[in-house]
Amino acid sequence: MLNPRALGAAANTESGSRLFRYEVVGLRQNAETDKTSYPIRRSGSTFITVPYDRMNEAMQRITRMGGRIINIQPVDGSNGRNGNVSIEQKSSAVTLETGQSATIPGKESKPMTQAKAKADIPVNIYRPNAPFVAKVISNEPLVREDGIGICQHVKFDLSGSDLRYLEGQSIGVIPPGIDKNGKPEKLRLYSIASTRHGDDLNDSTVSLCVRQLEYKHPETGETVYGVCSTHICNLQPGDEVKVTGPTGKEMLLPEDEDTTIIMLATGTGIAPFRAFLWRMFKDGERSQNPDYQFKGLAWLVFGVPKTPNILYKQELEEMQAKYPDNFRLTYAISREQQNPEGGRMYIQHRVAEHAEEMWEKMQSPKTHTYMCGLKGMEDGIDEALSAVAAKNGVDWKEFQRAMKKAGRWHVETY
Repeated sequence: MLNPRALGAAANTESGSRLFRYEVVGLRQNAETDKTSYPIRRSGSTFITVPYDRMNEAMQRITRMGGRIINIQPVDGSNGRNGNVSIEQKSSAVTLETGQSATIPGKESKPMTQAKAKADIPVNIYRPNAPFVAKVISNEPLVREDGIGICQHVKFDLSGSDLRYLEGQSIGVIPPGIDKNGKPEKLRLYSIASTRHGDDLNDSTVSLCVRQLEYKHPETGETVYGVCSTHICNLQPGDEVKVTGPTGKEMLLPEDEDTTIIMLATGTGIAPFRAFLWRMFKDGERSQNPDYQFKGLAWLVFGVPKTPNILYKQELEEMQAKYPDNFRLTYAISREQQNPEGGRMYIQHRVAEHAEEMWEKMQSPKTHTYMCGLKGMEDGIDEALSAVAAKNGVDWKEFQRAMKKAGRWHVETY
C-alpha cells in the first residue's frame, strides 16, 4: 500500500530529505487505494510528495496501483512549494520497475516526464518464494455435454494484493504437496483468460482457462492426471491458492487500435485471445478504456475436437454478431468437419484454406499474428504459409523471422 505520509517522512540524510512532487494519473479506485490518505481522482491528477531516497519504491507502488507518473518536480521542503532546492542536485537516474530510467532534475528544476506507459509491463510482482495467496471465487465448466475431457474457467480474488497484469501475460500456480523427489511442488504457468480489469471489471480478479491433463503412461498404460491442472479443476469457491507473476511479454497486444490481429488457437490456447477479445469488444471493458477502442480486424481461427469443446462459444458468437465488420470467427472442428483430402479438419487446414488472404494481410506492418496452444500445430501452420509464400516468390522462414523481428509474430505453445 502506498502511504504518502510515510513517503513524505523525514529521511536521515540531507540528500535523502529532498522532496519531489509526483503528478500521477490513472490510479484506480479499489480496496487498496481506498486505504490511502489522499483522494483518488476520477479525472485529472493526484499529487504525491516523496523524499529522494524513496523515489524508486514510490514509482513501483504507483505503477502497481495502475497509476502513471506524468511529471516530477522538486519541492522546497520548507514551504512545500515547487521551486529550486537549496542544495546541489546532480542529475542522476532512478530505475523504474519496468527497467526504464528517468532523470532527476538538476539545479534548473525542469520537470521530469516518465516514459510512456507502453513500456510499463508488470513482471514477477509475486515470486515462488513469496507468492500471493488468492481465493477462488468461482470454478465453472467450459466443456458442454458430450464433449471430451474437463476444462474449467476459474476466477481468483486478488483483493489485498499488488498483482496487476496485461492481456497476454501468464500467472503461476503452486499446487500443494510434494513431488516424487520429496520436494515441494513447483509452479506451473497458465495464460490469463481475463483482461487487466478482470471478469468483474473491478481490478481485483484474474481468471484462468485450465484443462485437466490426462494421458496414458507409455509403459504401464495407466491413466495419469496432471498434478496442478487436476488441483485447479477441482478447486471450490473459498479455497486458497498460491499464485505468482505475472510473467511474459511475448503475447501482448499492440497499442494501435487500428490493426489486424490474426489469432490461431487450439484448446486452452484460447485463453489469451479471450482476454484480447474482451478488451476489444465487451461493452463494460470498452467503457473503462476510452483510449483503446478497437477499430481494426480481429480474426480467430479456433481448433477443437468437437462442437461441445468450443470454449467460450456463446461469448465468441455474441461478439461476432455485434461486431461483424471487426471480428471474424473460424472454427476447425476435427471430429466433425473434413479437410479437402477427406480427413479430419485441423487448424492447419483452415490456415491453408485462407492462406492467400492471410498472406495478403501479413504484408501490412499493422498486422500481428498470434499462435497459442499445442506445440504440434506449428509445423502444419508453417507448411500452409510456406506454400503461399513460395507462390509469391518469398521464403517463408525469412519472412517469418522478419515479422518476429518487427514484433508482429507471437508464439506461445506447449
